[in-house]
Amino acid sequence: MRVLYYLLRKEFRQIFRDRTILAMLFAMPMIQLVVLPLAMDFDVKQVNLVIVDHDYSVYSQKLIHKICSSGYFKLISIEQDFNRALSYLEREDADMSMEIPMGFEQNLIRNGRQSISLAADAINGTKAGIGSRNLSLVIADFNAQLITEGFDTVGDIRLLQRNWFNPLAEYKFYVVPAILVLLLTLVGGFMTALNIVREKELGTIEQINVSPVKKWQFILGKLLPFWVVGMMIFSLGLLVCRFVYGIVPVGNIFLLYAFAMIYLIALLGFGLLISTYSENQVQAMFIAFFFIMIFMLMSGFFTATESMPTWARFLSELTPVTHFVRIVRMIMLKGSAFEHIYLEFGYLCGFAVFLNAWAIWNYRKTN
Repeated sequence: MRVLYYLLRKEFRQIFRDRTILAMLFAMPMIQLVVLPLAMDFDVKQVNLVIVDHDYSVYSQKLIHKICSSGYFKLISIEQDFNRALSYLEREDADMSMEIPMGFEQNLIRNGRQSISLAADAINGTKAGIGSRNLSLVIADFNAQLITEGFDTVGDIRLLQRNWFNPLAEYKFYVVPAILVLLLTLVGGFMTALNIVREKELGTIEQINVSPVKKWQFILGKLLPFWVVGMMIFSLGLLVCRFVYGIVPVGNIFLLYAFAMIYLIALLGFGLLISTYSENQVQAMFIAFFFIMIFMLMSGFFTATESMPTWARFLSELTPVTHFVRIVRMIMLKGSAFEHIYLEFGYLCGFAVFLNAWAIWNYRKTN
């Protein structure tokens, strides 16, 4: 343990001795977190919908068929209980829930009007807005179809929308948590990718190779300092979310930090793995940039994963960034408990073990 202590002391001194690195680690991410959300917007191609049908009449089935055949929506499930439908939104299995009330067909025929309730997961305000507009278009077309059948009901099926988790459908609630993950990824991925390579360029790696330092001690000594720095950056990012954007985590803050700790271990292991394969800092920088760009583009940050082709959705699940973006949004904005995200916990633990084990195995303690 004494060897590990000296390695850690050396790494911390190197980090805090260089003011440029400190500025990159702390000042730049915070500035980006403030600026980037003001310049970003999104587009959506597909909306996942769960329907609550209390009527089960001919006309409710016709309306459901009309919605499913429109091409705008993907039907996830038809339920009879609203709370069960809402659980789909909480787990992020659905984006919207439409409730057809009891007596839907009867009110259409006798009274010529009926209201339908819509609950939208408004964390992604763009998706909620597009989904409600498309649903209004489908219902208007359904009204027109009823006219041809002899019912004067144009515009009398009314859509009553309610936004969940983001009542005002503000896009900042969707993008700010993802940008926080993005900045944590950039700092952790790039800094650790350059770490071991710097030892190679300075020639100090030769002294370490002939020392009694074990491989796991060397990797752990490189990982822990940036893990501590990463958690500090994550904490500062949460403060920016709170005082600049007014976003306060709804869920358990300790659960959020627990996932952040595991994610950082996985991410730093990835950076160290790149460092073990690279011969100089230029190589490490370009390799890290290549993979991190792919991680960002396929994480659901810029484009909803539901809008991606099947092969792209499969690849997105193989990146730790995708799972942590999902986790941060669910805990911060929905207040999701561990039971809703335990699968993501398994993914992150698997990434952490696999990447760090690979980095330790690949580090050759010989010259």
